[in-house]
Amino acid sequence: MIQLWSSRLAPYLVATMFVITLALCMSGAIAASSIPAGWTCTGSCGSSGADGVVPLSPAGNPAYEWISTNGGIAGVGGLAGVTGAGGRGSSTNGSTLKTITFAADANSLLNFDFNYTTADGFIVSDYAWAELFNSENAPVALLATARTSPAGNTIPGSNISAPVGTLKPSMVTIQPGLTMWSPLGSSSGACFLGPTQGCGTTGWASSSFTIGTAGSYFLLFGVTNWDDELFDSGLAVDGVTVNGQPIGGIAAPEPASLLLLGIGAVPLLLKRRRS
Repeated sequence: MIQLWSSRLAPYLVATMFVITLALCMSGAIAASSIPAGWTCTGSCGSSGADGVVPLSPAGNPAYEWISTNGGIAGVGGLAGVTGAGGRGSSTNGSTLKTITFAADANSLLNFDFNYTTADGFIVSDYAWAELFNSENAPVALLATARTSPAGNTIPGSNISAPVGTLKPSMVTIQPGLTMWSPLGSSSGACFLGPTQGCGTTGWASSSFTIGTAGSYFLLFGVTNWDDELFDSGLAVDGVTVNGQPIGGIAAPEPASLLLLGIGAVPLLLKRRRS
């Protein structure tokens, strides 16, 4: 009897779970794993809707890209010349995310939004950054940095070369204790030595930069663990534009279409069952 009841109920359960999954995707509760076509990830990257302490960006897109030290690769994600407090430590493992190569005229305005979230503290400060390169892989300009300091300010990052991008706000203090974010994996919700020691999130900030010379360029975003591989950190990125035009993003189905698809699947399954 139980087996017969289960077999009859199965199609209804499948249809219900399908609709629930679609609804969760619409609300951003389920993260998408892909990155935009043509972008390149080394380490741990993905795309996500609003998740935990990292909401959607001011760009108004249905999802943002992220990189994380959780699942990062040894020797990836660090910048040259970076030191720790008192000269202690070095980069360990991390990730980078490279955009497509894009063409820019002289005096083109480059913009992007970014949000740094870290479960680590200022004693062993992880960090994140964004840098512009030309098509010959030569660095052009460091545009944004984020790293917790004992003073609390996190943007721009401490003990890193000053970025030349125009940051808005020009300085951001960490929002302590706010680390619940899926890309951090097991570090989501954690804080090294407690929330007063530098863990948290910056909220969304922006960087803008005028590209002086016409040519082909790409943006590279990086995040790295510092001194150890514990208590991960991540960077969310969105709204990358040149003169207001996106250089690449997520092609997401319209939520209304997803919901209609899910609802429409229910009678089809039931009709199949009755036949």
